[in-house]
Amino acid sequence: MKVSQQMVLITGGSSGIGLALAKKFLDQDNTVIITGRDATKLEKIKSSYPQIHIFQSDVTDDADVRILTDNIQEKFGGIDVLINNAGIMNLIDAGNELNDLSKQMQEIEINYNSPIRVLHYFLPQLKKSKNAVLVNVSSGLAYVPFAQAPVYSGTKSALHFWTLSIRPQLRQHNIKVVELLPPVVDTPLAHGADIADDDNLKPMPPKKLADIFWRDFVNGKEEITPGISKQLKFMSRIAPKFIFSQLNKKPIPRKK
Repeated sequence: MKVSQQMVLITGGSSGIGLALAKKFLDQDNTVIITGRDATKLEKIKSSYPQIHIFQSDVTDDADVRILTDNIQEKFGGIDVLINNAGIMNLIDAGNELNDLSKQMQEIEINYNSPIRVLHYFLPQLKKSKNAVLVNVSSGLAYVPFAQAPVYSGTKSALHFWTLSIRPQLRQHNIKVVELLPPVVDTPLAHGADIADDDNLKPMPPKKLADIFWRDFVNGKEEITPGISKQLKFMSRIAPKFIFSQLNKKPIPRKK
């Protein structure tokens, strides 16, 4: 696998996992493009890392993604690596009828529908690349759901099985499909969901995650399971009820 001098696009790249991966690809002599919805965050990244290219774009907006596709084709001639990283997590008590339904629908749209959308529009560019790679960032919770985040767990499980399904299909077009299934990472997403201090989930620093990803990515691994994600995968096969009960001793999110 070619790991340098590639054109790399990372959605949700202005913080957390996306930014850590952007730095890693940048360090290996790649051209890196990141997207996000917050222009202020993107400009801040640009000021710190002038080599990174930024595009304000909303992965849930069909027109936005089509415009992004056209702009990248015009400016860079296409991409070689697409990293579907944008995602959100909400802690939800499904037994509370006062839940904001729109937030749950948005979570599905960002975490599951958007990777399908982004791949759809960038597929022609990937097909033209001689070293095309699709990286989907799902979660270790795709193996064992976290009850406090039912929609998030469901979307990541769906993304996992979608990734498994498209891998043999895209192989026919010489597009390698990689899945990164992180544990809880010490990111704004984890802090926003109020789980970064959960000892059972053991948050991992973004840089450590990126280092593990890069090691396995370079070695051609298709399913990358850092930290506790490896244990979740193993236990989901040999003792699914036990690991589910261990992870979900407190299934209801605490009230803020």
